[in-house]
Amino acid sequence: MPARPKPTTVLFVRHGQTPSTGKVLPGRAPGLHLADAGKAQADAAARRIGALKKVDAVYSSPRERARETAAPIAAARRLRVRVERALDECDFGEWTGSDLKELMKRPEWRTVQRYPSGFRFPGGESFVDMATRVRDAAVGLRERHPGGVVVAVSHADPIKAAVADAIGTHLDLFQRIVISPCSVTAIAYGDGGPAVLTVNSTGDLTALAPS
Repeated sequence: MPARPKPTTVLFVRHGQTPSTGKVLPGRAPGLHLADAGKAQADAAARRIGALKKVDAVYSSPRERARETAAPIAAARRLRVRVERALDECDFGEWTGSDLKELMKRPEWRTVQRYPSGFRFPGGESFVDMATRVRDAAVGLRERHPGGVVVAVSHADPIKAAVADAIGTHLDLFQRIVISPCSVTAIAYGDGGPAVLTVNSTGDLTALAPS
């Protein structure tokens, strides 16, 4: 009987800070790059991830801010950045580029925070669709890299959805999860289901391993 493969560890990294982080809902609008602070955060993440024994691949959302975050991580391991569309930001549709303070005044904002599983952005994506594609992305990464360690640079909401799915929490509670710029969230995907190793980590990663 062949031995079962070890779990694949996916290191979900949120992109670094941009000039509009916390002010605007950028979504998939093109042309948003890392701020100087975000570049420094990406370099720091590269050093932290570089301390691990191995990294088999680095994937990134197609957004510029994500690819710029992935670049130093990949360079530190002499890997190339592979663009994975399933790691993309949620499609906010007509809300793309809106001021967050103005969005918070809308009656729909309460639904976004309290009942996200029942919300679809006008002209865009639902949170359920987003969560499904991120889960499918994780499954695909495990199939491509059985027993490996993979970096997946993405965005706050997709990473929060991945955490909620991994711990079996309903999507309506995923807004309670905090994912900071350039934080690392590690999830091991194995035959027995996912195991959450760390969430929103900005510190040492060398102790990561399923117990």
